[in-house]
Amino acid sequence: MKKTARSAPSRKSPQTRPLLRLIVRRAAGQRSRGWLIAGGQTIPVALGRGGILADKREGDGGTPRGTFRPLRLWWRADRSPRPRTHLPIRIISPDDAWCEDPASRHYNQPIHRSPAGEGDRLMRDDHLYDLIVEIDHNTRPRIAGRGSAVFLHLARDNFGPTAGCVAMTRPNLTRLLARLGPNTKIVIG
Repeated sequence: MKKTARSAPSRKSPQTRPLLRLIVRRAAGQRSRGWLIAGGQTIPVALGRGGILADKREGDGGTPRGTFRPLRLWWRADRSPRPRTHLPIRIISPDDAWCEDPASRHYNQPIHRSPAGEGDRLMRDDHLYDLIVEIDHNTRPRIAGRGSAVFLHLARDNFGPTAGCVAMTRPNLTRLLARLGPNTKIVIG
């Protein structure tokens, strides 16, 4: 009987495996600026205008303190090629929005925009939401008024504050996406 060589099991290199954890910290003396530390890199980020808050409330401009997981990537297919990621991907359509109304049963969930235009529109004229990482902030359970639409997304050119998200440059977010998976812990604070 002829023996055949077995191939070694394929293993992902440390540079392509999903990260176990990334950390977001406030920059010294700057409430709305910070650093994201992941995989041996330190990335500058914009934070919410209210800084990092332990008691996040709707409209306070705070980035929530806590440990979260990425749920999926929302992507503008009309503006860039499909990024590499270990996350599920959803293409952003013109009627995609996010419900920020604490009185709605759809609070802190994706919705289709009504003709009245309620919700935070995901297909924006600027580039902030060309790539959005949805995280599990205020999802299980969803509590009205505890904050909605907290994402990782693209930063403004001047790294201006966000409404509560963590934002970074396109090259940094694209590199980070290649290392994000559903089990990556996002530690903010």
